[in-house]
Amino acid sequence: MRRGIAATALVASIALAATACGGSDSGSDKSDGPTTITWWDTSNATNEAPTYQALVKEFEKANSDVKVKYVNVPFDQAQNKFDTAAGASGAPDVLRSEVGWTPAFAKKGYFLPLDGTEALADQGKFQPSLIEQAKYDGKTYGVPLVTDTLALVYNKKVFEQAGVEAPTTWAELRTAAAAIKKKTGVDGYWGSTQAYYAQSFLYGEGTDTVDADAKKITVNSAAAVKGYETWEGLFKGDGLHKADTTVDAYAHIQEAFVSGKVASIIQGPWEITNFYKGSAFKDKANLGIVSVPAGSSGKAGAPTGGHNLSVYAGSDKAHQEASLKFLKFMTSAASQETIALKNSTLPTRDDAYTAEVKADPGIAGYQTVLSAAQPRPALPEYSSLWGPLDTELNKVAAGNESLDKGLGNAATAIAKLVPDFSK
Repeated sequence: MRRGIAATALVASIALAATACGGSDSGSDKSDGPTTITWWDTSNATNEAPTYQALVKEFEKANSDVKVKYVNVPFDQAQNKFDTAAGASGAPDVLRSEVGWTPAFAKKGYFLPLDGTEALADQGKFQPSLIEQAKYDGKTYGVPLVTDTLALVYNKKVFEQAGVEAPTTWAELRTAAAAIKKKTGVDGYWGSTQAYYAQSFLYGEGTDTVDADAKKITVNSAAAVKGYETWEGLFKGDGLHKADTTVDAYAHIQEAFVSGKVASIIQGPWEITNFYKGSAFKDKANLGIVSVPAGSSGKAGAPTGGHNLSVYAGSDKAHQEASLKFLKFMTSAASQETIALKNSTLPTRDDAYTAEVKADPGIAGYQTVLSAAQPRPALPEYSSLWGPLDTELNKVAAGNESLDKGLGNAATAIAKLVPDFSK
């Protein structure tokens, strides 16, 4: 993704002025009236946004001096829109920022450091790794709102019919898929071609896309190649669904799983609500959740994801103070409990995992795999590195390019994003 502020950004920002107004007119027009802050929420407009809108009303009721202009911005558009708006001094006061965006925007000076503010008054209650992931250059630029990771989710009933257990390694997954196909007629596993989902295969070999500490590109290292070979191999074989390289692949895989046409996939907790809507999981207890299988190194892991709430550095003092108050409310234990119960998402603080929250088998299941989640390196460009890989892995999975060539092309593209890294 392009992150620079182009000359045309100023023109684009005018179109956003109605909603992105933190640096200009997002406040009250009268000094004795409430301060109005603008919040860009990037959650799912159908399944998640209503919960956040209800919390906004609760906040306003408890804080008569602050009004919140709620704007739901599609997640796949929000990063570029905020980049454009912030570069033109017209960003919203508060952004629901994906964890990978947080250090990138902090590096550009778009986010306000939150250390010592009321937004982080309960910092000790949050999972330490999530606070670390919200930092850049030693300062904290986001308060963790929800967290996530990937897991192997599976249809317990189908696995039981086939007489197989949840796999702990990719080799076991291949064996289980073949048995499931033979005994039930259902495909045992359907993998994704997206780089984010393929990341676990690298962790399983003890490597990553880059070595941030050594400033070295490792996406085509021997260990990474081995991981991607395992990934590629799971598109062929008994009970293994072939790769879907269409633009609708995500929806196809999800629909097949929730309707019982495939027994297992790799997926995140943001789909828990949709799992339960599927015919295969009317009985919530039928949803199995375990850590992603381990690679040949014996390691299992998946990327840590989620979203932080961050404050725009370009807002004036009054709007920043109102925004900090809003962040504290939205990330409180009570608010996170509400969000978890309504949206089936994972809280970022331990005191929000109440008995009622953990009664949801989806949340309880994903909570058990969080310990295997791998925090992202402290590298602002890290999330951008998956872009070149998405392009190349799709070609590889479609059979249009060899794995070696695809990873070589990805390494070349990544070198442009982190020019100070060696290959």
